[in-house]
Amino acid sequence: MTGAEHGHAVQTWYPEVVDGPFTSRQLIRIDEALRLADAETGATFSVYVGDLHVPVRGHAEKSHSQLADPDNSVLIAVSPNQRVLEIVTGEKVRKRLPDRDCALAAFSMTAAFTGGDLAGGIVTGLSQLASHTQKI
Repeated sequence: MTGAEHGHAVQTWYPEVVDGPFTSRQLIRIDEALRLADAETGATFSVYVGDLHVPVRGHAEKSHSQLADPDNSVLIAVSPNQRVLEIVTGEKVRKRLPDRDCALAAFSMTAAFTGGDLAGGIVTGLSQLASHTQKI
């Protein structure tokens, strides 16, 4: 813990991320892909990696609904242990990002996942989704 905000300690590192499935370099690549996708589209992209409760689509949709601006957000939810990928788009983004393009991105991502490249698959998916999302 470092820093202080109005007399309260502020957590600046998150052990669950450090101990997760990604190296520091992979986390930086994913973070950069998220920032580029956001800037390129005006939408907000998020990634969740971890187990999803059954029904997995319902869990992904619930997680998406808890984002700051769900209508203008895209959530990529990946559960490597369950071999599941869900892409959830908000109402505003759905008008700019067709399901067909989400399916193509999902196909590319799962191909990378099958090859053992979780981070690369996420980066590829973010790039494809952003490139297919029509700018506002």
